[in-house]
Amino acid sequence: FIADVGQYSWEEVSFQPADSPGGENYGWNAIEGTHDFSGNPPASDVVMPIFEYGHSNGRCSITGGYVYRGEAVPALQGYYFYADYITGRIWSLRDVNGQWSEPAQEADTQLSISSFGEDEAGELYVVDHGGAIYRLGSSLPTLTDFVYLPIAATPE
Repeated sequence: FIADVGQYSWEEVSFQPADSPGGENYGWNAIEGTHDFSGNPPASDVVMPIFEYGHSNGRCSITGGYVYRGEAVPALQGYYFYADYITGRIWSLRDVNGQWSEPAQEADTQLSISSFGEDEAGELYVVDHGGAIYRLGSSLPTLTDFVYLPIAATPE
C-alpha cells in the first residue's frame, strides 16, 4: 500500500501487489489521485489509486499505515489503516471480494499522526509527531483504547 500526499487537492492510496516487479506509473504529474493536474492526459499504463480523498473538513496530509495482521483483534485482519496528519483521524480500508471498501473512520484523535509501526506479531502502533507512541488496543475497531507507551530515555 502506498499512501501519497497530494500536491494541492487530493490524497491517495495506491496498491502494488507483492509480486510486482515495480516501476508502476501512478500518474504524477498528469493526475493527482484520479483528477487532472497538468492538463496532459495520463500515460496508458497509469495505475489508478484504490482510494482518494479531497482536502475538505480540514483533511490534507495522508499518513500511510499498515495492514493489520495481529492476533489481538482477529476480525480486523486484512484491514489497511491510515490517518490524516492534520485532523488526527484514523481510517481503514479492506478488500471485499475484489473491491475496496468505503473507508471506515476508526478514531478521531488529537494526535498529529506522523507514522505507523508494526511489531513482529503484526500489532499496530501510531506515532504522534510530538514523540508519543500508542499501541492500537483490544477495543478495535473503535480504537478508543490507545495505550500510551512511554519511551525510555537513552542512557548517555
